[in-house]
Amino acid sequence: MVSREGTRPLLVEVQALVDDSQGSPRRMALGLDFQRLSMLLAVMHRHGGIHTSGQDVYVNVVGGVKVIETGSDLAVLLACASSIKEKALPSSLAVFGEVGLSGEIRPVPNGQERLKEAMKHGFKHAIIPKANAPAKDAPQFKGINVIAVERLDDAIESAFEL
Repeated sequence: MVSREGTRPLLVEVQALVDDSQGSPRRMALGLDFQRLSMLLAVMHRHGGIHTSGQDVYVNVVGGVKVIETGSDLAVLLACASSIKEKALPSSLAVFGEVGLSGEIRPVPNGQERLKEAMKHGFKHAIIPKANAPAKDAPQFKGINVIAVERLDDAIESAFEL
């Protein structure tokens, strides 16, 4: 995911493990707000068609980074969906976007800078909020396949078509 540290874009890996629970389902978030993870999982169930009831969910931000901005929402849910579907997302995929309670993908601050940072590091695909999408003829974004989405279900579908 492309997060922000102050005003700088920061590339961070998000990992998720979703597995059948042996009793009461557990949720654990390292580097993320636990309450936000719970809310995002509910949104994924309602608006993404993927449920985690009866399953343990573990999410980790690699490297001990603490992410507090909402631009990580979409990356967290795609990582969880990847674990549930047992299908890895491409390593060349960058993601950012806030997820609203009704499943909409909201824009985040400094979207263009985040996209430029992903390109600098060799990412070939990016799933981002439609409102953060660059103009179709923007020459500085020619080397990356930008997938602009408005809804969570569209983002999940697009991620697994890559």
